[in-house]
Amino acid sequence: MLYVQLRKLNPGLASACMAAVLSACGSGDWVSLPTLDGKPALVVAHRGAGGTLPEETVEAYARAIEQGADAIEPDIVSTRDGVLIARHDPNLAFSTDVAKHPEFADRKRTLSVDGEVQEGWFAGDFTLAEIKTLGGISTDAERPQEFNGKYKIATIQEVIDMIKKSGRPIALYAETKNPTFHRQQGLPLEDKLLALLTAAGWNDRSAPVYLQSFEPGSLKYLRGKGSTVKLVQLIDADDVDLKTGALTFAAPYDRPYDWAQAGDKRLFSAMVTPAGLAEIKTYADGIGPWKRYIVSVRGTVGADGKVADVNGDGKVNEADTSTLAPTTLVTDAHNAGLFVHPYTFRNEQRRLAADYKGAPKAEYKQFYALGVDGLFSDFADTALAARAEYLKQVGY
Repeated sequence: MLYVQLRKLNPGLASACMAAVLSACGSGDWVSLPTLDGKPALVVAHRGAGGTLPEETVEAYARAIEQGADAIEPDIVSTRDGVLIARHDPNLAFSTDVAKHPEFADRKRTLSVDGEVQEGWFAGDFTLAEIKTLGGISTDAERPQEFNGKYKIATIQEVIDMIKKSGRPIALYAETKNPTFHRQQGLPLEDKLLALLTAAGWNDRSAPVYLQSFEPGSLKYLRGKGSTVKLVQLIDADDVDLKTGALTFAAPYDRPYDWAQAGDKRLFSAMVTPAGLAEIKTYADGIGPWKRYIVSVRGTVGADGKVADVNGDGKVNEADTSTLAPTTLVTDAHNAGLFVHPYTFRNEQRRLAADYKGAPKAEYKQFYALGVDGLFSDFADTALAARAEYLKQVGY
Protein backbone atom coordinates (compact mmCIF):
# COMPACT_ATOMS: atom_id res chain seq x y z
CA MET A 1 0.00 0.00 0.00
CA LEU A 2 2.82 2.41 0.86
CA TYR A 3 4.53 1.60 -2.43
CA VAL A 4 1.33 2.32 -4.38
CA GLN A 5 0.88 5.68 -2.67
CA LEU A 6 4.53 6.62 -3.24
CA ARG A 7 4.31 5.64 -6.89
CA LYS A 8 1.41 8.06 -7.37
CA LEU A 9 3.43 10.91 -5.85
CA ASN A 10 6.88 10.12 -7.25
CA PRO A 11 7.18 7.13 -9.61
CA GLY A 12 10.95 7.45 -9.90
CA LEU A 13 11.49 7.42 -6.15
CA ALA A 14 9.10 4.50 -5.75
CA SER A 15 11.01 2.44 -8.30
CA ALA A 16 14.34 3.29 -6.69
CA CYS A 17 13.03 2.26 -3.26
CA MET A 18 11.62 -1.00 -4.56
CA ALA A 19 14.90 -1.81 -6.34
CA ALA A 20 16.79 -1.21 -3.12
CA VAL A 21 14.44 -3.47 -1.17
CA LEU A 22 14.69 -6.27 -3.73
CA SER A 23 18.47 -5.97 -3.76
CA ALA A 24 18.63 -6.22 0.01
CA CYS A 25 16.17 -9.09 0.42
CA GLY A 26 16.75 -11.16 -2.73
CA SER A 27 14.18 -11.40 -5.50
CA GLY A 28 13.12 -14.92 -4.50
CA ASP A 29 11.53 -13.59 -1.32
CA TRP A 30 9.12 -11.56 -3.43
CA VAL A 31 7.86 -14.33 -5.67
CA SER A 32 4.16 -14.81 -5.02
CA LEU A 33 3.07 -18.44 -5.08
CA PRO A 34 -0.61 -19.13 -5.88
CA THR A 35 -1.21 -21.03 -2.63
CA LEU A 36 -3.57 -19.70 0.03
CA ASP A 37 -0.72 -18.55 2.29
CA GLY A 38 1.86 -17.94 -0.44
CA LYS A 39 4.09 -20.74 0.86
CA PRO A 40 5.24 -23.85 -1.03
CA ALA A 41 2.79 -26.72 -1.13
CA LEU A 42 2.94 -29.38 1.58
CA VAL A 43 4.04 -32.88 0.54
CA VAL A 44 2.14 -35.53 2.48
CA ALA A 45 3.48 -39.09 2.44
CA HIS A 46 0.29 -41.04 1.76
CA ARG A 47 0.24 -44.06 4.09
CA GLY A 48 3.99 -43.60 4.47
CA ALA A 49 6.22 -44.67 1.59
CA GLY A 50 3.41 -46.78 0.18
CA GLY A 51 4.86 -46.75 -3.31
CA THR A 52 7.84 -48.86 -2.34
CA LEU A 53 7.04 -50.59 0.97
CA PRO A 54 3.88 -52.17 2.42
CA GLU A 55 1.74 -49.22 3.43
CA GLU A 56 1.14 -47.98 6.98
CA THR A 57 3.88 -50.13 8.49
CA VAL A 58 6.55 -48.81 10.82
CA GLU A 59 9.11 -49.19 8.04
CA ALA A 60 6.96 -47.34 5.50
CA TYR A 61 6.66 -44.36 7.82
CA ALA A 62 10.38 -44.44 8.60
CA ARG A 63 11.15 -44.40 4.86
CA ALA A 64 8.81 -41.44 4.29
CA ILE A 65 10.57 -39.51 7.05
CA GLU A 66 13.94 -40.34 5.47
CA GLN A 67 12.65 -39.09 2.11
CA GLY A 68 11.95 -35.70 3.68
CA ALA A 69 8.14 -35.63 3.62
CA ASP A 70 6.54 -32.59 5.25
CA ALA A 71 3.77 -34.75 6.73
CA ILE A 72 3.00 -38.44 7.07
CA GLU A 73 -0.49 -39.84 6.81
CA PRO A 74 -1.94 -42.70 8.83
CA ASP A 75 -5.51 -43.86 8.41
CA ILE A 76 -7.03 -44.68 11.78
CA VAL A 77 -8.93 -47.85 12.66
CA SER A 78 -9.45 -49.48 16.04
CA THR A 79 -8.53 -52.86 17.48
CA ARG A 80 -10.91 -54.84 19.69
CA ASP A 81 -9.14 -53.51 22.78
CA GLY A 82 -9.55 -49.92 21.64
CA VAL A 83 -6.02 -49.21 20.40
CA LEU A 84 -5.79 -46.94 17.36
CA ILE A 85 -3.71 -48.41 14.54
CA ALA A 86 -2.67 -47.25 11.09
CA ARG A 87 -4.67 -49.12 8.47
CA HIS A 88 -6.60 -47.94 5.44
CA ASP A 89 -9.39 -50.47 5.84
CA PRO A 90 -11.00 -52.15 8.83
CA ASN A 91 -10.87 -55.30 6.70
CA LEU A 92 -7.39 -56.70 7.26
CA ALA A 93 -7.68 -58.99 4.23
CA PHE A 94 -6.96 -56.04 1.94
CA SER A 95 -3.52 -55.07 3.24
CA THR A 96 -2.14 -57.76 5.57
CA ASP A 97 -1.13 -61.43 5.42
CA VAL A 98 -3.92 -62.44 7.83
CA ALA A 99 -5.17 -65.08 5.37
CA LYS A 100 -1.89 -66.94 5.85
CA HIS A 101 -2.38 -67.21 9.61
CA PRO A 102 -4.30 -70.44 10.29
CA GLU A 103 -4.71 -69.48 13.95
CA PHE A 104 -7.12 -66.75 12.82
CA ALA A 105 -9.08 -68.76 10.27
CA ASP A 106 -12.17 -68.77 12.50
CA ARG A 107 -12.20 -64.97 12.65
CA LYS A 108 -13.18 -64.68 9.00
CA ARG A 109 -16.68 -63.30 8.59
CA THR A 110 -18.95 -61.11 6.46
CA LEU A 111 -19.61 -57.55 7.59
CA SER A 112 -21.17 -54.40 6.14
CA VAL A 113 -18.72 -51.50 6.01
CA ASP A 114 -20.36 -48.21 5.03
CA GLY A 115 -23.12 -50.20 3.35
CA GLU A 116 -20.68 -52.38 1.37
CA VAL A 117 -20.80 -56.08 2.25
CA GLN A 118 -17.26 -57.42 2.71
CA GLU A 119 -15.83 -60.81 3.59
CA GLY A 120 -12.60 -60.94 5.54
CA TRP A 121 -10.95 -60.39 8.87
CA PHE A 122 -11.74 -57.16 10.68
CA ALA A 123 -9.47 -55.17 12.97
CA GLY A 124 -12.21 -54.79 15.57
CA ASP A 125 -12.12 -58.56 16.12
CA PHE A 126 -8.40 -58.56 17.01
CA THR A 127 -6.43 -57.31 19.99
CA LEU A 128 -3.35 -55.20 19.39
CA ALA A 129 -1.14 -58.13 20.39
CA GLU A 130 -2.79 -60.23 17.68
CA ILE A 131 -2.57 -57.44 15.13
CA LYS A 132 1.17 -57.19 15.79
CA THR A 133 1.64 -60.80 14.64
CA LEU A 134 0.45 -59.83 11.15
CA GLY A 135 2.56 -58.40 8.36
CA GLY A 136 1.62 -55.69 5.89
CA ILE A 137 1.43 -56.45 2.18
CA SER A 138 1.59 -54.29 -0.93
CA THR A 139 -1.87 -53.38 -2.22
CA ASP A 140 -0.68 -52.79 -5.80
CA ALA A 141 0.53 -55.70 -7.91
CA GLU A 142 2.93 -53.42 -9.83
CA ARG A 143 4.79 -52.50 -6.66
CA PRO A 144 7.53 -54.48 -4.88
CA GLN A 145 6.20 -57.70 -3.36
CA GLU A 146 9.37 -58.95 -1.68
CA PHE A 147 8.58 -57.14 1.57
CA ASN A 148 5.14 -58.70 2.02
CA GLY A 149 4.61 -60.04 5.53
CA LYS A 150 7.93 -58.71 6.83
CA TYR A 151 6.86 -55.38 8.33
CA LYS A 152 4.43 -54.82 11.19
CA ILE A 153 1.39 -52.56 11.40
CA ALA A 154 2.08 -49.26 13.15
CA THR A 155 0.00 -47.87 15.99
CA ILE A 156 -0.89 -44.18 15.94
CA GLN A 157 1.20 -43.75 19.09
CA GLU A 158 4.20 -45.21 17.28
CA VAL A 159 3.69 -42.76 14.41
CA ILE A 160 3.58 -39.85 16.85
CA ASP A 161 6.74 -41.12 18.56
CA MET A 162 8.54 -41.45 15.21
CA ILE A 163 7.70 -37.87 14.30
CA LYS A 164 8.91 -36.58 17.65
CA LYS A 165 12.16 -38.54 17.39
CA SER A 166 12.86 -37.38 13.84
CA GLY A 167 14.10 -33.97 14.90
CA ARG A 168 12.31 -32.42 11.92
CA PRO A 169 9.08 -30.37 11.80
CA ILE A 170 6.92 -33.15 10.37
CA ALA A 171 3.14 -33.01 10.61
CA LEU A 172 0.84 -35.86 11.57
CA TYR A 173 -1.92 -35.96 8.93
CA ALA A 174 -4.39 -38.53 10.24
CA GLU A 175 -7.77 -39.70 8.94
CA THR A 176 -10.62 -40.99 11.04
CA LYS A 177 -11.49 -43.99 8.88
CA ASN A 178 -15.10 -45.14 8.63
CA PRO A 179 -16.07 -43.28 11.82
CA THR A 180 -19.77 -44.19 11.67
CA PHE A 181 -18.87 -47.85 11.16
CA HIS A 182 -16.55 -47.77 14.16
CA ARG A 183 -19.25 -46.13 16.25
CA GLN A 184 -21.68 -48.87 15.21
CA GLN A 185 -19.10 -51.46 16.30
CA GLY A 186 -18.78 -49.83 19.72
CA LEU A 187 -15.28 -48.62 18.94
CA PRO A 188 -15.54 -44.84 18.34
CA LEU A 189 -12.32 -43.19 17.22
CA GLU A 190 -12.46 -39.49 17.98
CA ASP A 191 -12.09 -39.33 21.78
CA LYS A 192 -9.21 -41.80 21.78
CA LEU A 193 -7.49 -39.78 19.06
CA LEU A 194 -7.90 -36.53 20.95
CA ALA A 195 -6.51 -38.21 24.08
CA LEU A 196 -3.38 -39.27 22.17
CA LEU A 197 -2.92 -35.76 20.79
CA THR A 198 -3.43 -34.15 24.19
CA ALA A 199 -0.86 -36.49 25.75
CA ALA A 200 1.57 -35.55 22.97
CA GLY A 201 0.97 -31.83 23.56
CA TRP A 202 -0.52 -31.58 20.08
CA ASN A 203 -4.14 -30.59 20.64
CA ASP A 204 -4.03 -26.91 19.75
CA ARG A 205 -3.94 -24.66 16.72
CA SER A 206 -0.15 -24.51 16.53
CA ALA A 207 0.29 -28.29 16.70
CA PRO A 208 1.82 -30.10 13.71
CA VAL A 209 -1.46 -31.91 13.16
CA TYR A 210 -4.08 -32.19 10.42
CA LEU A 211 -7.15 -34.36 11.00
CA GLN A 212 -9.22 -35.41 8.00
CA SER A 213 -12.36 -37.38 7.33
CA PHE A 214 -14.84 -38.09 4.57
CA GLU A 215 -17.61 -37.76 7.16
CA PRO A 216 -18.45 -34.17 8.20
CA GLY A 217 -19.90 -35.48 11.44
CA SER A 218 -16.51 -36.75 12.60
CA LEU A 219 -14.88 -33.38 12.00
CA LYS A 220 -17.74 -31.53 13.67
CA TYR A 221 -17.43 -33.83 16.68
CA LEU A 222 -13.71 -33.11 16.97
CA ARG A 223 -14.34 -29.37 16.80
CA GLY A 224 -17.21 -29.69 19.25
CA LYS A 225 -14.87 -31.30 21.76
CA GLY A 226 -12.85 -28.10 21.75
CA SER A 227 -9.99 -29.20 19.55
CA THR A 228 -8.48 -26.38 17.50
CA VAL A 229 -6.18 -28.50 15.32
CA LYS A 230 -6.47 -28.09 11.56
CA LEU A 231 -9.43 -30.05 10.14
CA VAL A 232 -9.82 -31.19 6.54
CA GLN A 233 -12.96 -32.32 4.71
CA LEU A 234 -12.16 -35.11 2.26
CA ILE A 235 -14.18 -35.18 -0.97
CA ASP A 236 -14.57 -38.41 -2.92
CA ALA A 237 -16.12 -39.76 -6.12
CA ASP A 238 -16.40 -43.25 -7.56
CA ASP A 239 -14.59 -42.84 -10.88
CA VAL A 240 -14.28 -40.84 -14.09
CA ASP A 241 -16.38 -41.55 -17.16
CA LEU A 242 -13.50 -41.68 -19.65
CA LYS A 243 -15.88 -40.93 -22.52
CA THR A 244 -16.70 -37.50 -21.12
CA GLY A 245 -14.33 -36.74 -18.27
CA ALA A 246 -17.27 -36.36 -15.89
CA LEU A 247 -16.96 -37.75 -12.38
CA THR A 248 -19.25 -40.65 -11.52
CA PHE A 249 -20.87 -41.41 -8.17
CA ALA A 250 -21.76 -44.86 -6.87
CA ALA A 251 -22.03 -46.16 -3.31
CA PRO A 252 -20.08 -46.20 -1.10
CA TYR A 253 -18.17 -43.38 -2.84
CA ASP A 254 -21.16 -41.25 -3.72
CA ARG A 255 -21.69 -39.38 -0.44
CA PRO A 256 -20.38 -39.31 3.14
CA TYR A 257 -21.70 -42.35 4.98
CA ASP A 258 -23.05 -40.22 7.81
CA TRP A 259 -25.06 -38.32 5.18
CA ALA A 260 -26.37 -41.61 3.81
CA GLN A 261 -27.37 -42.71 7.32
CA ALA A 262 -29.17 -39.41 7.89
CA GLY A 263 -31.04 -39.60 4.59
CA ASP A 264 -29.13 -36.67 3.06
CA LYS A 265 -29.31 -37.29 -0.70
CA ARG A 266 -26.58 -34.85 -1.69
CA LEU A 267 -23.51 -36.23 -3.44
CA PHE A 268 -19.91 -35.41 -2.64
CA SER A 269 -20.05 -33.05 -5.63
CA ALA A 270 -22.27 -30.72 -3.58
CA MET A 271 -19.24 -29.96 -1.43
CA VAL A 272 -17.32 -28.26 -4.26
CA THR A 273 -20.03 -25.70 -5.03
CA PRO A 274 -19.71 -22.21 -3.52
CA ALA A 275 -22.46 -23.09 -1.04
CA GLY A 276 -20.79 -26.37 -0.19
CA LEU A 277 -17.41 -24.74 0.37
CA ALA A 278 -19.02 -22.09 2.58
CA GLU A 279 -20.63 -24.84 4.64
CA ILE A 280 -17.30 -26.66 5.03
CA LYS A 281 -15.68 -23.44 6.22
CA THR A 282 -18.01 -23.45 9.24
CA TYR A 283 -16.30 -26.53 10.70
CA ALA A 284 -13.04 -27.15 8.80
CA ASP A 285 -9.94 -25.35 7.55
CA GLY A 286 -9.36 -27.06 4.24
CA ILE A 287 -10.52 -29.63 1.73
CA GLY A 288 -8.91 -32.80 0.47
CA PRO A 289 -10.56 -33.48 -2.90
CA TRP A 290 -9.80 -36.34 -5.25
CA LYS A 291 -7.48 -34.73 -7.78
CA ARG A 292 -9.96 -35.31 -10.61
CA TYR A 293 -12.14 -32.56 -9.15
CA ILE A 294 -9.31 -30.21 -10.17
CA VAL A 295 -8.00 -31.79 -13.37
CA SER A 296 -10.05 -34.55 -14.96
CA VAL A 297 -9.17 -36.76 -17.93
CA ARG A 298 -10.94 -37.99 -21.05
CA GLY A 299 -10.17 -40.77 -23.49
CA THR A 300 -10.73 -41.13 -27.21
CA VAL A 301 -13.98 -42.81 -28.22
CA GLY A 302 -13.61 -45.21 -31.13
CA ALA A 303 -16.06 -46.06 -33.89
CA ASP A 304 -17.39 -48.87 -31.70
CA GLY A 305 -18.41 -46.35 -29.06
CA LYS A 306 -15.80 -47.58 -26.61
CA VAL A 307 -12.82 -45.75 -25.15
CA ALA A 308 -9.81 -46.59 -27.31
CA ASP A 309 -6.64 -48.31 -26.15
CA VAL A 310 -4.53 -45.49 -27.58
CA ASN A 311 -1.12 -46.80 -26.48
CA GLY A 312 -1.91 -50.34 -27.60
CA ASP A 313 -0.94 -52.10 -24.40
CA GLY A 314 -4.14 -54.14 -24.29
CA LYS A 315 -5.62 -52.14 -21.42
CA VAL A 316 -7.73 -49.00 -21.20
CA ASN A 317 -6.70 -46.73 -18.35
CA GLU A 318 -5.58 -43.18 -17.67
CA ALA A 319 -2.49 -43.64 -19.84
CA ASP A 320 -4.92 -43.59 -22.80
CA THR A 321 -6.42 -40.25 -21.80
CA SER A 322 -5.70 -36.55 -22.08
CA THR A 323 -6.23 -33.99 -19.35
CA LEU A 324 -9.11 -31.54 -19.51
CA ALA A 325 -8.91 -27.86 -18.64
CA PRO A 326 -8.59 -27.33 -14.88
CA THR A 327 -11.69 -26.46 -12.93
CA THR A 328 -11.95 -23.40 -10.70
CA LEU A 329 -12.02 -25.45 -7.49
CA VAL A 330 -8.65 -24.27 -6.15
CA THR A 331 -9.59 -20.62 -6.65
CA ASP A 332 -13.10 -21.16 -5.31
CA ALA A 333 -11.79 -22.86 -2.18
CA HIS A 334 -9.20 -20.14 -1.62
CA ASN A 335 -11.91 -17.52 -1.99
CA ALA A 336 -13.80 -19.35 0.76
CA GLY A 337 -10.71 -19.28 2.97
CA LEU A 338 -10.00 -23.00 2.62
CA PHE A 339 -6.69 -24.63 1.72
CA VAL A 340 -6.67 -27.43 -0.87
CA HIS A 341 -4.80 -30.74 -0.49
CA PRO A 342 -5.76 -33.12 -3.35
CA TYR A 343 -5.09 -36.88 -3.40
CA THR A 344 -3.50 -39.24 -4.51
CA PHE A 345 -0.47 -38.83 -6.77
CA ARG A 346 1.36 -41.94 -7.94
CA ASN A 347 4.19 -42.84 -10.31
CA GLU A 348 2.77 -45.82 -12.19
CA GLN A 349 2.43 -45.21 -15.92
CA ARG A 350 -1.16 -46.47 -16.00
CA ARG A 351 -2.12 -43.60 -13.71
CA LEU A 352 -0.57 -40.81 -15.80
CA ALA A 353 -2.49 -39.09 -18.59
CA ALA A 354 -0.74 -39.09 -21.96
CA ASP A 355 -0.10 -35.32 -21.64
CA TYR A 356 2.51 -36.03 -18.99
CA LYS A 357 4.51 -38.22 -21.41
CA GLY A 358 5.19 -40.76 -18.70
CA ALA A 359 6.79 -38.22 -16.36
CA PRO A 360 5.18 -38.13 -12.89
CA LYS A 361 6.88 -34.81 -12.14
CA ALA A 362 4.89 -33.16 -14.93
CA GLU A 363 1.63 -33.89 -13.14
CA TYR A 364 2.94 -32.56 -9.83
CA LYS A 365 4.17 -29.37 -11.47
CA GLN A 366 0.79 -28.74 -13.08
CA PHE A 367 -0.94 -28.95 -9.71
CA TYR A 368 1.71 -26.84 -7.96
CA ALA A 369 1.20 -24.16 -10.62
CA LEU A 370 -2.57 -24.32 -10.06
CA GLY A 371 -2.00 -23.28 -6.46
CA VAL A 372 -2.75 -26.41 -4.45
CA ASP A 373 -1.59 -25.94 -0.87
CA GLY A 374 -0.43 -29.50 -0.49
CA LEU A 375 -0.93 -32.95 -1.97
CA PHE A 376 -0.85 -36.62 -1.05
CA SER A 377 1.67 -38.88 -2.73
CA ASP A 378 2.61 -42.55 -2.50
CA PHE A 379 6.03 -41.42 -3.72
CA ALA A 380 6.96 -38.46 -1.53
CA ASP A 381 10.50 -38.35 -2.92
CA THR A 382 9.15 -37.72 -6.43
CA ALA A 383 6.73 -35.08 -5.16
CA LEU A 384 9.52 -33.30 -3.30
CA ALA A 385 11.84 -33.38 -6.31
CA ALA A 386 9.09 -31.99 -8.55
CA ARG A 387 8.38 -29.24 -6.02
CA ALA A 388 12.05 -28.25 -5.89
CA GLU A 389 12.17 -28.02 -9.68
CA TYR A 390 8.92 -26.03 -9.79
CA LEU A 391 10.10 -23.55 -7.15
CA LYS A 392 13.38 -23.08 -9.02
CA GLN A 393 11.54 -22.51 -12.28
CA VAL A 394 9.36 -19.78 -10.77
CA GLY A 395 12.30 -18.16 -8.96
CA TYR A 396 11.14 -18.84 -5.44
